[in-house]
Amino acid sequence: MSDRTNTAPNDLSAFWMPFTANRQFKKNPRMFVAADGMYYTTGDGRQVLDGTSGLWCVNAGHNQPRIVEAIAKQAAELDYAPAFQMGHPKAFELANRLVDMAPEGMDHVFYTNSGSESVETALKIAIAYHRARGEGTRTRLIGRERGYHGVNFGGISVGGIGPNRKTFGSLLTGVDHMPHTHIPENAFTRGQPEHGAEIADELERIVALGDASNIAAVIIEPMAGSTGVLLPPKGYLERIRAITKKYGILLIFDEVITGFGRLGSAFGATHYGVTPDIMTTAKGLTNGVIPMGAVLTSSEIHDAFMTGPENMIELFHGYTYSGNPMASAAGLATLETYKQDGLFENARDLAGYWEDALHGLKGLPHVIDIRNEGLIGAVELTPIEGAPTKRAFQAFLDAYDAGILIRTTGDIIALSPPLIMNKGHIDELIGKLADVLKKLD
Repeated sequence: MSDRTNTAPNDLSAFWMPFTANRQFKKNPRMFVAADGMYYTTGDGRQVLDGTSGLWCVNAGHNQPRIVEAIAKQAAELDYAPAFQMGHPKAFELANRLVDMAPEGMDHVFYTNSGSESVETALKIAIAYHRARGEGTRTRLIGRERGYHGVNFGGISVGGIGPNRKTFGSLLTGVDHMPHTHIPENAFTRGQPEHGAEIADELERIVALGDASNIAAVIIEPMAGSTGVLLPPKGYLERIRAITKKYGILLIFDEVITGFGRLGSAFGATHYGVTPDIMTTAKGLTNGVIPMGAVLTSSEIHDAFMTGPENMIELFHGYTYSGNPMASAAGLATLETYKQDGLFENARDLAGYWEDALHGLKGLPHVIDIRNEGLIGAVELTPIEGAPTKRAFQAFLDAYDAGILIRTTGDIIALSPPLIMNKGHIDELIGKLADVLKKLD
Protein backbone atom coordinates (compact mmCIF):
# COMPACT_ATOMS: atom_id res chain seq x y z
CA MET A 1 0.00 0.00 0.00
CA SER A 2 1.40 3.40 -0.97
CA ASP A 3 2.07 5.97 1.73
CA ARG A 4 -0.21 8.96 1.18
CA THR A 5 0.60 10.75 4.44
CA ASN A 6 3.02 13.12 2.71
CA THR A 7 0.82 13.90 -0.29
CA ALA A 8 1.23 17.54 -1.23
CA PRO A 9 -1.75 19.78 -0.37
CA ASN A 10 -2.15 20.71 -4.03
CA ASP A 11 -2.71 17.09 -5.08
CA LEU A 12 -6.46 17.34 -5.61
CA SER A 13 -7.02 14.19 -7.66
CA ALA A 14 -8.32 11.80 -4.97
CA PHE A 15 -11.38 13.81 -3.88
CA TRP A 16 -14.33 13.41 -6.29
CA MET A 17 -16.24 16.54 -5.32
CA PRO A 18 -20.07 16.58 -5.10
CA PHE A 19 -22.18 18.82 -7.36
CA THR A 20 -18.98 20.38 -8.68
CA ALA A 21 -17.36 20.97 -12.06
CA ASN A 22 -14.37 18.95 -10.86
CA ARG A 23 -12.03 19.62 -13.78
CA GLN A 24 -12.66 23.35 -13.72
CA PHE A 25 -12.22 23.54 -9.95
CA LYS A 26 -8.97 21.62 -9.86
CA LYS A 27 -7.42 23.87 -12.50
CA ASN A 28 -8.08 26.91 -10.30
CA PRO A 29 -9.16 25.79 -6.80
CA ARG A 30 -11.15 27.97 -4.45
CA MET A 31 -10.16 26.98 -0.91
CA PHE A 32 -11.59 28.13 2.42
CA VAL A 33 -9.31 27.60 5.42
CA ALA A 34 -11.17 29.40 8.23
CA ALA A 35 -14.46 31.12 9.01
CA ASP A 36 -15.83 33.49 11.63
CA GLY A 37 -19.15 35.30 11.85
CA MET A 38 -20.20 36.37 8.37
CA TYR A 39 -16.88 35.71 6.64
CA TYR A 40 -14.77 32.91 5.23
CA THR A 41 -10.99 33.18 4.96
CA THR A 42 -9.44 31.85 1.76
CA GLY A 43 -6.16 30.03 1.39
CA ASP A 44 -4.55 33.23 0.12
CA GLY A 45 -5.80 35.22 3.12
CA ARG A 46 -8.77 37.05 1.60
CA GLN A 47 -12.08 37.61 3.41
CA VAL A 48 -15.20 36.39 1.58
CA LEU A 49 -18.66 37.42 2.80
CA ASP A 50 -20.86 34.35 3.13
CA GLY A 51 -23.98 35.14 1.12
CA THR A 52 -25.30 31.58 1.22
CA SER A 53 -24.96 30.41 4.85
CA GLY A 54 -22.42 27.91 3.59
CA LEU A 55 -24.95 25.74 1.80
CA TRP A 56 -28.23 27.05 3.22
CA CYS A 57 -27.16 25.72 6.65
CA VAL A 58 -24.97 28.08 8.72
CA ASN A 59 -27.92 30.19 9.85
CA ALA A 60 -26.26 31.30 13.10
CA GLY A 61 -23.01 32.34 11.42
CA HIS A 62 -19.61 30.74 11.68
CA ASN A 63 -17.58 29.86 14.77
CA GLN A 64 -20.46 30.36 17.21
CA PRO A 65 -19.03 30.07 20.78
CA ARG A 66 -21.95 28.11 22.27
CA ILE A 67 -21.75 25.49 19.53
CA VAL A 68 -17.96 25.20 19.64
CA GLU A 69 -18.02 24.77 23.42
CA ALA A 70 -20.87 22.24 23.33
CA ILE A 71 -19.08 20.03 20.79
CA ALA A 72 -15.78 20.11 22.68
CA LYS A 73 -17.48 19.26 25.97
CA GLN A 74 -19.53 16.45 24.45
CA ALA A 75 -16.49 14.88 22.77
CA ALA A 76 -14.83 14.53 26.15
CA GLU A 77 -17.97 13.29 27.90
CA LEU A 78 -19.71 10.87 25.51
CA ASP A 79 -18.49 10.70 21.94
CA TYR A 80 -20.82 8.01 20.58
CA ALA A 81 -23.73 5.94 21.81
CA PRO A 82 -25.88 3.52 19.80
CA ALA A 83 -29.43 4.59 19.08
CA PHE A 84 -30.68 1.04 18.56
CA GLN A 85 -32.16 -0.20 21.85
CA MET A 86 -30.08 2.38 23.77
CA GLY A 87 -30.28 6.09 24.38
CA HIS A 88 -28.51 9.14 25.78
CA PRO A 89 -30.12 12.20 27.41
CA LYS A 90 -29.31 14.89 24.86
CA ALA A 91 -31.13 13.13 22.01
CA PHE A 92 -34.35 13.21 24.07
CA GLU A 93 -33.73 16.78 25.22
CA LEU A 94 -33.22 17.98 21.65
CA ALA A 95 -36.37 16.17 20.48
CA ASN A 96 -38.37 17.97 23.17
CA ARG A 97 -36.91 21.32 22.11
CA LEU A 98 -37.81 20.66 18.49
CA VAL A 99 -41.38 19.70 19.36
CA ASP A 100 -41.71 22.85 21.48
CA MET A 101 -40.73 25.11 18.58
CA ALA A 102 -42.60 23.21 15.85
CA PRO A 103 -46.18 23.94 14.78
CA GLU A 104 -48.83 22.47 17.08
CA GLY A 105 -49.39 18.81 16.26
CA MET A 106 -45.80 17.98 15.36
CA ASP A 107 -45.18 15.82 18.41
CA HIS A 108 -42.50 13.23 17.60
CA VAL A 109 -38.96 13.28 16.19
CA PHE A 110 -37.04 10.64 14.21
CA TYR A 111 -33.35 11.47 13.73
CA THR A 112 -31.39 11.19 10.49
CA ASN A 113 -28.05 12.55 9.31
CA SER A 114 -29.00 14.76 6.36
CA GLY A 115 -31.86 16.25 4.42
CA SER A 116 -31.69 13.42 1.89
CA GLU A 117 -32.08 10.86 4.68
CA SER A 118 -34.88 12.87 6.23
CA VAL A 119 -36.79 12.67 2.96
CA GLU A 120 -36.22 8.92 2.59
CA THR A 121 -37.39 8.47 6.18
CA ALA A 122 -40.51 10.56 5.67
CA LEU A 123 -41.49 8.68 2.53
CA LYS A 124 -41.03 5.31 4.24
CA ILE A 125 -42.98 6.41 7.30
CA ALA A 126 -45.83 7.66 5.09
CA ILE A 127 -46.17 4.38 3.21
CA ALA A 128 -45.75 2.27 6.35
CA TYR A 129 -48.33 4.38 8.20
CA HIS A 130 -51.06 3.60 5.71
CA ARG A 131 -50.19 -0.07 5.82
CA ALA A 132 -50.31 -0.04 9.63
CA ARG A 133 -53.85 1.34 9.35
CA GLY A 134 -54.94 -1.36 6.94
CA GLU A 135 -54.63 0.75 3.77
CA GLY A 136 -51.65 -1.00 2.23
CA THR A 137 -52.65 -0.01 -1.31
CA ARG A 138 -51.58 3.57 -0.55
CA THR A 139 -48.06 3.43 -1.96
CA ARG A 140 -48.01 6.11 -4.67
CA LEU A 141 -46.18 9.38 -4.04
CA ILE A 142 -46.66 12.84 -5.52
CA GLY A 143 -43.89 15.40 -5.81
CA ARG A 144 -43.56 18.57 -7.85
CA GLU A 145 -41.71 19.71 -10.96
CA ARG A 146 -38.49 21.53 -10.02
CA GLY A 147 -38.76 20.18 -6.48
CA TYR A 148 -35.56 19.22 -4.68
CA HIS A 149 -35.69 16.52 -2.04
CA GLY A 150 -32.09 15.37 -1.74
CA VAL A 151 -30.14 12.87 -3.77
CA ASN A 152 -31.18 9.40 -2.62
CA PHE A 153 -33.42 7.31 -4.86
CA GLY A 154 -36.66 8.27 -3.11
CA GLY A 155 -35.72 11.94 -3.08
CA ILE A 156 -34.81 12.20 -6.75
CA SER A 157 -37.91 10.18 -7.66
CA VAL A 158 -40.30 12.63 -6.02
CA GLY A 159 -38.00 15.52 -6.92
CA GLY A 160 -38.38 17.28 -10.23
CA ILE A 161 -34.96 18.58 -11.28
CA GLY A 162 -33.97 16.92 -14.55
CA PRO A 163 -30.17 16.68 -14.22
CA ASN A 164 -30.54 15.05 -10.79
CA ARG A 165 -32.71 12.28 -12.30
CA LYS A 166 -31.75 11.58 -15.88
CA THR A 167 -28.62 9.43 -15.44
CA PHE A 168 -29.84 7.13 -12.67
CA GLY A 169 -32.26 4.76 -14.36
CA SER A 170 -35.95 4.24 -13.75
CA LEU A 171 -35.98 5.44 -10.11
CA LEU A 172 -39.01 4.61 -7.94
CA THR A 173 -42.18 3.59 -9.68
CA GLY A 174 -45.59 4.97 -8.76
CA VAL A 175 -44.58 8.65 -8.58
CA ASP A 176 -46.46 11.61 -10.08
CA HIS A 177 -45.52 15.29 -10.23
CA MET A 178 -47.55 18.46 -9.85
CA PRO A 179 -46.55 21.56 -11.85
CA HIS A 180 -44.24 24.10 -10.25
CA THR A 181 -45.41 27.58 -9.25
CA HIS A 182 -42.98 29.71 -11.29
CA ILE A 183 -45.08 31.67 -13.79
CA PRO A 184 -44.14 34.77 -15.84
CA GLU A 185 -46.84 37.09 -14.45
CA ASN A 186 -45.17 36.94 -11.03
CA ALA A 187 -41.84 38.37 -12.19
CA PHE A 188 -40.22 40.84 -9.77
CA THR A 189 -42.75 40.05 -7.04
CA ARG A 190 -41.86 41.13 -3.52
CA GLY A 191 -42.66 38.25 -1.17
CA GLN A 192 -45.51 35.86 -1.93
CA PRO A 193 -46.87 36.29 -5.46
CA GLU A 194 -50.49 37.17 -6.08
CA HIS A 195 -51.06 34.85 -9.03
CA GLY A 196 -51.07 31.07 -9.26
CA ALA A 197 -53.00 29.59 -6.33
CA GLU A 198 -55.07 27.64 -8.86
CA ILE A 199 -51.99 25.65 -9.84
CA ALA A 200 -52.69 23.59 -6.72
CA ASP A 201 -55.87 22.29 -8.34
CA GLU A 202 -53.78 20.10 -10.61
CA LEU A 203 -53.43 17.85 -7.57
CA GLU A 204 -57.15 17.06 -7.89
CA ARG A 205 -56.59 15.78 -11.44
CA ILE A 206 -53.66 13.60 -10.37
CA VAL A 207 -55.67 12.15 -7.50
CA ALA A 208 -58.57 11.37 -9.82
CA LEU A 209 -56.23 9.62 -12.25
CA GLY A 210 -54.41 7.50 -9.66
CA ASP A 211 -57.32 7.19 -7.19
CA ALA A 212 -56.86 8.40 -3.62
CA SER A 213 -56.93 4.84 -2.29
CA ASN A 214 -53.53 4.30 -3.93
CA ILE A 215 -51.81 7.55 -2.86
CA ALA A 216 -49.72 7.72 0.30
CA ALA A 217 -48.32 11.24 0.38
CA VAL A 218 -47.65 14.54 -1.32
CA ILE A 219 -44.22 16.09 -0.68
CA ILE A 220 -43.36 19.71 -1.42
CA GLU A 221 -41.06 22.42 -0.16
CA PRO A 222 -43.11 25.29 1.32
CA MET A 223 -40.70 27.55 -0.57
CA ALA A 224 -38.63 25.72 -3.19
CA GLY A 225 -35.03 26.71 -2.51
CA SER A 226 -32.45 24.68 -4.41
CA THR A 227 -34.25 25.07 -7.74
CA GLY A 228 -33.91 28.86 -7.51
CA VAL A 229 -36.23 30.24 -4.82
CA LEU A 230 -39.74 29.58 -6.12
CA LEU A 231 -42.33 31.06 -3.78
CA PRO A 232 -45.81 29.70 -3.12
CA PRO A 233 -48.54 31.99 -4.50
CA LYS A 234 -50.97 33.30 -1.92
CA GLY A 235 -53.50 30.59 -1.12
CA TYR A 236 -51.54 27.83 -2.86
CA LEU A 237 -50.34 25.94 0.21
CA GLU A 238 -53.77 26.23 1.79
CA ARG A 239 -55.32 24.56 -1.27
CA ILE A 240 -52.75 21.75 -1.24
CA ARG A 241 -53.48 21.14 2.45
CA ALA A 242 -57.24 21.09 1.87
CA ILE A 243 -56.98 18.61 -1.02
CA THR A 244 -54.72 16.22 0.86
CA LYS A 245 -57.03 16.26 3.86
CA LYS A 246 -60.05 15.70 1.64
CA TYR A 247 -58.60 12.45 0.31
CA GLY A 248 -56.75 11.18 3.39
CA ILE A 249 -53.34 11.77 1.78
CA LEU A 250 -50.43 12.72 4.03
CA LEU A 251 -48.77 16.08 3.37
CA ILE A 252 -45.00 16.25 3.83
CA PHE A 253 -43.28 19.62 4.02
CA ASP A 254 -39.60 19.45 3.13
CA GLU A 255 -38.25 22.09 5.53
CA VAL A 256 -34.56 21.33 5.09
CA ILE A 257 -34.02 24.87 3.79
CA THR A 258 -37.02 26.75 5.19
CA GLY A 259 -36.52 25.44 8.73
CA PHE A 260 -34.76 27.35 11.52
CA GLY A 261 -35.37 30.97 10.73
CA ARG A 262 -34.69 31.36 7.05
CA LEU A 263 -38.11 32.97 6.50
CA GLY A 264 -38.14 34.76 9.86
CA SER A 265 -40.04 31.99 11.66
CA ALA A 266 -38.94 28.67 13.10
CA PHE A 267 -40.36 26.81 10.09
CA GLY A 268 -42.00 27.51 6.76
CA ALA A 269 -45.15 25.87 8.11
CA THR A 270 -45.24 28.52 10.83
CA HIS A 271 -44.47 31.34 8.41
CA TYR A 272 -47.22 30.37 5.97
CA GLY A 273 -49.71 29.17 8.59
CA VAL A 274 -50.15 25.71 7.05
CA THR A 275 -49.37 22.61 9.11
CA PRO A 276 -48.45 19.36 7.33
CA ASP A 277 -48.54 15.80 8.70
CA ILE A 278 -44.77 15.29 8.44
CA MET A 279 -41.85 17.73 8.28
CA THR A 280 -38.29 17.01 7.18
CA THR A 281 -35.40 19.07 8.57
CA ALA A 282 -31.58 19.16 8.57
CA LYS A 283 -29.05 21.93 7.68
CA GLY A 284 -29.84 24.70 10.20
CA LEU A 285 -30.63 22.14 12.91
CA THR A 286 -26.95 22.02 13.87
CA ASN A 287 -25.85 25.16 12.01
CA GLY A 288 -24.21 22.83 9.49
CA VAL A 289 -21.43 22.05 11.98
CA ILE A 290 -22.16 18.33 12.41
CA PRO A 291 -24.43 16.37 10.05
CA MET A 292 -27.91 15.84 11.48
CA GLY A 293 -31.47 15.73 10.28
CA ALA A 294 -34.82 15.17 11.94
CA VAL A 295 -38.27 14.13 10.76
CA LEU A 296 -41.19 15.48 12.77
CA THR A 297 -44.55 13.72 12.72
CA SER A 298 -47.97 14.01 14.28
CA SER A 299 -49.02 11.77 17.15
CA GLU A 300 -51.58 10.15 14.86
CA ILE A 301 -48.80 8.87 12.61
CA HIS A 302 -46.48 7.87 15.46
CA ASP A 303 -49.19 6.10 17.44
CA ALA A 304 -50.27 4.00 14.46
CA PHE A 305 -46.99 2.10 14.83
CA MET A 306 -47.22 1.65 18.60
CA THR A 307 -49.18 -1.62 18.50
CA GLY A 308 -48.39 -5.30 19.00
CA PRO A 309 -46.03 -6.80 21.61
CA GLU A 310 -43.98 -4.17 23.44
CA ASN A 311 -40.73 -6.07 22.92
CA MET A 312 -41.05 -5.83 19.12
CA ILE A 313 -39.43 -3.13 16.98
CA GLU A 314 -42.20 -0.90 15.64
CA LEU A 315 -40.37 0.61 12.64
CA PHE A 316 -37.54 -1.23 10.91
CA HIS A 317 -35.63 1.85 9.93
CA GLY A 318 -32.78 3.97 11.30
CA TYR A 319 -29.15 4.95 10.95
CA THR A 320 -25.92 4.26 12.83
CA TYR A 321 -25.66 7.96 13.64
CA SER A 322 -29.33 8.68 14.42
CA GLY A 323 -29.34 11.06 17.40
CA ASN A 324 -25.53 11.00 17.63
CA PRO A 325 -24.37 12.58 20.94
CA MET A 326 -22.07 15.08 19.21
CA ALA A 327 -24.79 16.13 16.79
CA SER A 328 -27.36 16.35 19.59
CA ALA A 329 -25.08 18.63 21.59
CA ALA A 330 -24.51 20.79 18.52
CA GLY A 331 -28.27 20.92 17.89
CA LEU A 332 -29.07 22.01 21.43
CA ALA A 333 -26.43 24.72 21.31
CA THR A 334 -27.67 25.87 17.92
CA LEU A 335 -31.29 26.19 19.06
CA GLU A 336 -30.11 28.04 22.16
CA THR A 337 -28.10 30.43 19.98
CA TYR A 338 -31.12 31.15 17.82
CA LYS A 339 -33.12 31.92 20.96
CA GLN A 340 -30.58 33.85 23.03
CA ASP A 341 -29.33 35.95 20.13
CA GLY A 342 -32.80 36.64 18.71
CA LEU A 343 -31.80 35.49 15.23
CA PHE A 344 -35.29 34.72 13.96
CA GLU A 345 -36.35 38.19 15.08
CA ASN A 346 -33.31 39.69 13.36
CA ALA A 347 -34.31 37.96 10.14
CA ARG A 348 -37.80 39.44 10.38
CA ASP A 349 -36.49 42.90 11.21
CA LEU A 350 -34.10 42.93 8.25
CA ALA A 351 -36.49 41.41 5.72
CA GLY A 352 -37.73 44.76 4.41
CA TYR A 353 -34.23 46.23 4.03
CA TRP A 354 -33.09 43.01 2.35
CA GLU A 355 -36.04 43.14 -0.05
CA ASP A 356 -35.37 46.74 -1.06
CA ALA A 357 -31.66 46.11 -1.58
CA LEU A 358 -32.26 42.98 -3.62
CA HIS A 359 -34.87 44.57 -5.88
CA GLY A 360 -32.46 47.46 -6.41
CA LEU A 361 -30.70 45.11 -8.84
CA LYS A 362 -33.65 45.35 -11.24
CA GLY A 363 -32.58 46.87 -14.54
CA LEU A 364 -29.01 45.60 -14.43
CA PRO A 365 -27.75 43.66 -17.47
CA HIS A 366 -29.35 40.24 -18.04
CA VAL A 367 -31.59 40.40 -14.92
CA ILE A 368 -35.03 39.03 -15.87
CA ASP A 369 -36.52 38.36 -12.42
CA ILE A 370 -35.92 38.93 -8.71
CA ARG A 371 -37.67 36.99 -5.93
CA ASN A 372 -37.46 37.22 -2.15
CA GLU A 373 -38.97 36.06 1.13
CA GLY A 374 -37.50 36.45 4.61
CA LEU A 375 -33.70 36.46 4.31
CA ILE A 376 -33.63 34.61 1.03
CA GLY A 377 -33.49 35.87 -2.51
CA ALA A 378 -32.94 34.98 -6.15
CA VAL A 379 -31.74 36.90 -9.17
CA GLU A 380 -32.59 35.18 -12.44
CA LEU A 381 -30.45 35.89 -15.48
CA THR A 382 -31.04 35.53 -19.20
CA PRO A 383 -29.29 32.32 -20.31
CA ILE A 384 -26.61 32.49 -22.98
CA GLU A 385 -28.06 30.92 -26.11
CA GLY A 386 -26.69 27.42 -26.50
CA ALA A 387 -24.82 27.60 -23.18
CA PRO A 388 -27.27 27.34 -20.29
CA THR A 389 -25.84 27.95 -16.79
CA LYS A 390 -22.67 29.56 -18.19
CA ARG A 391 -23.63 33.17 -17.41
CA ALA A 392 -24.60 32.47 -13.80
CA PHE A 393 -21.51 30.34 -13.25
CA GLN A 394 -19.33 33.19 -14.48
CA ALA A 395 -21.13 35.45 -12.00
CA PHE A 396 -20.30 32.94 -9.27
CA LEU A 397 -16.60 32.98 -10.17
CA ASP A 398 -16.49 36.78 -10.45
CA ALA A 399 -18.33 37.12 -7.12
CA TYR A 400 -15.76 34.92 -5.38
CA ASP A 401 -12.98 37.09 -6.78
CA ALA A 402 -14.89 40.16 -5.54
CA GLY A 403 -15.13 38.76 -2.01
CA ILE A 404 -18.68 37.37 -1.81
CA LEU A 405 -19.98 33.81 -1.86
CA ILE A 406 -23.15 33.27 -3.89
CA ARG A 407 -24.82 30.10 -5.12
CA THR A 408 -26.09 29.38 -8.61
CA THR A 409 -28.61 26.89 -9.90
CA GLY A 410 -29.11 26.94 -13.63
CA ASP A 411 -29.02 30.63 -14.55
CA ILE A 412 -30.34 31.73 -11.17
CA ILE A 413 -28.27 33.31 -8.41
CA ALA A 414 -29.56 32.26 -4.98
CA LEU A 415 -28.77 34.16 -1.79
CA SER A 416 -29.39 32.99 1.79
CA PRO A 417 -27.02 34.81 4.18
CA PRO A 418 -26.58 33.91 7.87
CA LEU A 419 -29.26 35.34 10.14
CA ILE A 420 -26.63 37.27 12.12
CA MET A 421 -26.18 39.73 9.27
CA ASN A 422 -26.77 43.46 9.57
CA LYS A 423 -27.53 46.26 7.13
CA GLY A 424 -23.85 46.82 6.46
CA HIS A 425 -23.47 43.19 5.37
CA ILE A 426 -26.49 43.54 3.09
CA ASP A 427 -25.00 46.66 1.52
CA GLU A 428 -21.67 44.88 0.97
CA LEU A 429 -23.23 41.73 -0.48
CA ILE A 430 -25.70 43.42 -2.81
CA GLY A 431 -23.27 46.19 -3.74
CA LYS A 432 -20.59 43.75 -4.82
CA LEU A 433 -23.14 41.60 -6.61
CA ALA A 434 -24.32 44.67 -8.53
CA ASP A 435 -20.74 45.35 -9.65
CA VAL A 436 -20.44 41.74 -10.82
CA LEU A 437 -23.69 41.88 -12.78
CA LYS A 438 -22.75 45.16 -14.47
CA LYS A 439 -19.64 43.52 -15.95
CA LEU A 440 -21.23 40.25 -17.10
CA ASP A 441 -21.19 39.47 -20.81
